[in-house]
Amino acid sequence: MKLFKLNIKIFRISFAVTPNDIYFRDNIIKIMFKEFVILKLKFLNIFLLLFLWIIMSSKVLSQINNNVFEKVVDGLNFPEGPAWDGNGNIYVSSCYGGYITKITEDSSYTFLKASEDPFTLKQTNGLTFDRFGNLYACEYGIGAILKISINGRTEIYASGFNGERFNRPNDLAFDSNGNLYFTDPKSYDKNKPDGIVYRIDNQTKIVTVAADSIAYSNGIAFSEDSKNVFVCESANHRILKFDINDDGTFTKRKVFAALPDGDPDGIAFDIEGNLYVANFGSGRIYILNPDGSIKTFFKAPGKKPSNVEFADGDLKTLYITEDETNALYK
Repeated sequence: MKLFKLNIKIFRISFAVTPNDIYFRDNIIKIMFKEFVILKLKFLNIFLLLFLWIIMSSKVLSQINNNVFEKVVDGLNFPEGPAWDGNGNIYVSSCYGGYITKITEDSSYTFLKASEDPFTLKQTNGLTFDRFGNLYACEYGIGAILKISINGRTEIYASGFNGERFNRPNDLAFDSNGNLYFTDPKSYDKNKPDGIVYRIDNQTKIVTVAADSIAYSNGIAFSEDSKNVFVCESANHRILKFDINDDGTFTKRKVFAALPDGDPDGIAFDIEGNLYVANFGSGRIYILNPDGSIKTFFKAPGKKPSNVEFADGDLKTLYITEDETNALYK
C-alpha cells in the first residue's frame, strides 16, 4: 500500500489557570462575608477584596474562552470522525477528500484512499473501532457501513435497509454488547424530522430501526453503563436522550440539552460523565453536566468544529476535528 505523506505542524501550549486559581476566586466572596460580619472591616478593605475577586473571575473566564490548541495535523479535507484505536493512533476521515488518515505519535499518512477496483471507500464520515481492532466507517458516498481491517481490507458490513441503500450515514457507536448503532440523517429541516438511528445486530447482522423522526440525526454516544444513548438532533440545535429497550430500540425520548447557537455535531463523554459537544458553526465546544445543563464552553480553533474524541493512555486528551481550518487539534 502506497503511503501518502501529510505535512505536520506542531504548536505547543500551556494553560495559565490552575485549580488553585478557581479555588481562590470562589472563596474570596466567603472571605469577604466572614471579614465583614466578624471583623467589621472598613469599606476600603471590602473594596479591595471585591476588586481581587473580579480580577480572578476575569482570569478564569479568559482561559476558558481563549484556549490555544496544539495542531496535530493539517492539510485535511473536511475532517470528521476522529477514532482512537487504543494503541497510540488516531484515524480521521476527510469527507471531501476520499481518504482516511492515520496519525501516529510522530507522523501521519493516508491509511486508506478511495478506490473502485478493488473497492476501498468513496466518502467516509464517522469512524469507530470494535474491541478486536477493526475500524468501522459511515460511508455516505455509497450509503453503507464499512468494516476495515487493520491492514486496510474493506468489506461492506451493512448496505441498506428494506432493499434500499442508507441515505447518508453520519456517525456511529457500539453498545456494551457489540451491537453497532449509527445515525442516518436526510433533510436538514426542523419541520421534516426524517432522520433515523439504525442498529446492526452483532450476531445476525440484521439491521433494524432503533429510533426515527429525528430532525437531522447526527452525533451519537452511549453512557458508560449503556443504559442511555444520546443523539444530536442538529436541525433543532439540541441533544436527545433515550433509554434502551431489551430489543435494542430506543424509548423514553426526551430533550437532554438545547444549545443556544450552532449545530450539535460529534459528541463524546469524559471519564467523569460530562458530555463534550462539537458545536458546528458556533466555533464552540460545549461541556454539559450529567443533568444536561451547560457546565461551560471554550472556543474551538475555528468556527466549524465537527467532532471530538478522548484518546491517549489516560483518555484525558481531547482531540477535535475542525473544518474551517481543515485540521486535527488536541
